[in-house]
Amino acid sequence: MKPDRTELAPGLSISRILTGLWQVADQEKDGSTLDPVAGAKALAEYAAAGFDTFDMADHYGSAELITGELLRSWQGDTRPKAFTKWCPEPGPMTPEVVRAGVQERLDRLGVKTIDLLQFHWWTFEHPAWLDALHELKRLKDEGLIGQIGVTNFDAAHLALALAEDIPLVSNQVSFSLIDRRAAGHLAETCKAHGVRLLAYGTLCGGFLSERWLGKPEPEAVEDWSGSKYLRFIRTAGGWNGYQGILAAADAIARKHGVSISNVATRWVLEHAHVAGVIVGARLGENQHRDDNLRLFQFELDASDHALLDQAFAATNMIPGDCGDEYRQPPFLTASGDLSHHLAAMPSALEAVTDPDNPDRARVFSGSLWEPIAGYCRALRDGERIVVSGTTATHGVDRTVALNDAGAQTTYILDKIAASVRALGGDPKDILRTRMYLRGNEDVEAAARAHGLRFTTNPPANTTFLVGNLIGDFRVEIEAEAVVSKKSEDR
Repeated sequence: MKPDRTELAPGLSISRILTGLWQVADQEKDGSTLDPVAGAKALAEYAAAGFDTFDMADHYGSAELITGELLRSWQGDTRPKAFTKWCPEPGPMTPEVVRAGVQERLDRLGVKTIDLLQFHWWTFEHPAWLDALHELKRLKDEGLIGQIGVTNFDAAHLALALAEDIPLVSNQVSFSLIDRRAAGHLAETCKAHGVRLLAYGTLCGGFLSERWLGKPEPEAVEDWSGSKYLRFIRTAGGWNGYQGILAAADAIARKHGVSISNVATRWVLEHAHVAGVIVGARLGENQHRDDNLRLFQFELDASDHALLDQAFAATNMIPGDCGDEYRQPPFLTASGDLSHHLAAMPSALEAVTDPDNPDRARVFSGSLWEPIAGYCRALRDGERIVVSGTTATHGVDRTVALNDAGAQTTYILDKIAASVRALGGDPKDILRTRMYLRGNEDVEAAARAHGLRFTTNPPANTTFLVGNLIGDFRVEIEAEAVVSKKSEDR
């Protein structure tokens, strides 16, 4: 028996259990490097058993090199699939920068075409992610990339990328019995556009297993994955709530004659928008391929779901939308911040202090009309920040997401947030927004995008139907903020 398969994109057949190689970085964190030949031999055993789809990233230690060795030495009929990620630091995404990032992936894997190149971006307040995706699209047209995916994109920004005609086939996000965010807004967006999820964290770093059933909460765990998901458990309501979910999964597992891990993973796989789950492998150590094959020998029934739903009710939802754990507090990462990913989070905008008034500063976004009409994007005077009417203008004069009011709203609110932050504030300091819409048909889409951005700390808002806007914009938004003491201390 081999794992079930699905077609992620035309001609791209994958195992529904992908083998994740993030633990290579953990195995190499002491400075040592795994033997690529021995590592490739271990991967070949997975591929021979039908687990022939491997997921890695530019920062997963030598995972790309090990996979490259596998691909060079492979002698079977169907070559294993190698999915990798490019996770650049925020900054200008020129064609040269993007091509260099992709070429490095090609060189390390030793291939002419990357099966699936997945793009991650650390802060949507820096708009260069759109430049990167458009360049990846051009490299796909050249044949250097087979398919394009993204990682840790929330529903709003996935929709924005699709509105920009980026041909995305997948989004890789955390999804588990503990972290159920991907069953919400993101599921709706995937269904509407035919994008599939690749789910990681389905076992919460090993916490969703018999090993922890009825056990006391540890103060800490040694490996990065365990450290990260212990933070998830604590944020979702703590150890008692987690133990309730584990007990429910155990009862279901015993009913079907499978493991708790099987139940946890099967629950994710049964969501229609999930193409596959990524199960981590520690090369040269314990393998769980036989146990994972049990995923395809049973299904969860109504009583199983009812039992799990009852356990869910005693826990909290992870705050925010998918990917927020990498973009805003609480950072649910191994270190509790982004220190093991980025040295600092650069801003796309720079504040300029008024030479005649040191208490006043401005930011400019570089749009065509700012110097012509004589205004700035935002101005801070004392603790008050006012943001000019802002449209979905990318760079000097390109309109983002033509005819999509929701996507334009998402882009605008990112630009407003970046302006407030550049002036020493925080998006939480925004007290009022005013939205100007071209037509009644734009109201719901713009309102939903505004609601997704302000699920917490909602500001006062007024929305106007103005009948027309300059150019081809569907939406214009202005904002006001008052910088709190906590923002200045951050």
